[in-house]
Amino acid sequence: MSGRPRVVLATRNRRKLDELRRILEPEAPGLEVLGLADVVAYDEPAETEPTFVGNVLLKARAAACATGLPALADDSGLCVDALNGMPGVLSARWAGPGRDDDANNALLLAQVADVPDERRGAEFRCAVALAGSGGADVAEVGVVRGRLLRTPRGAGGFGYDPLFVADGQEVSNAELPPAAKDLISHRGRALRAIVPALLGALT
Repeated sequence: MSGRPRVVLATRNRRKLDELRRILEPEAPGLEVLGLADVVAYDEPAETEPTFVGNVLLKARAAACATGLPALADDSGLCVDALNGMPGVLSARWAGPGRDDDANNALLLAQVADVPDERRGAEFRCAVALAGSGGADVAEVGVVRGRLLRTPRGAGGFGYDPLFVADGQEVSNAELPPAAKDLISHRGRALRAIVPALLGALT
């Protein structure tokens, strides 16, 4: 068994796990980040809350209770101004249950096809929660503003990254090198904000 401090991240999404590990590594060197595939299976709660924060608290608390380890959970999505903040918490399943990123992106593009460039504002939002720290559960939110493209660009990232250009950037999130994306991303901002509480839970 590893002697390193451990935290479980309540996700089975390998690309998300890789990204979160990459962001946390310089902030918490030596920390072993486990995914749900690395722990004994348990009944994972459905994301039934209407907010990102509500969903991450559900997931983090369940993971901490089942594993006995400090647990992190994240929930994120794209909030489009012209769609009154949707898809929001429904981002991952916008095109319907079981559909993939390409289907979600295609549906979103169709829904904003007639929206002029000056009204294609959007933001990525991410909530991250920490539970099982021996104290009060903690949640942080990261936001990055930007605009929607008319066609996907880039092969990196995942989700809606090929459609989104962050403010101050000339390329989509999917065209940014991973380290550059981490510096500005909603997930990077939320994770870095929760690091002090995470380090406190490991001492």
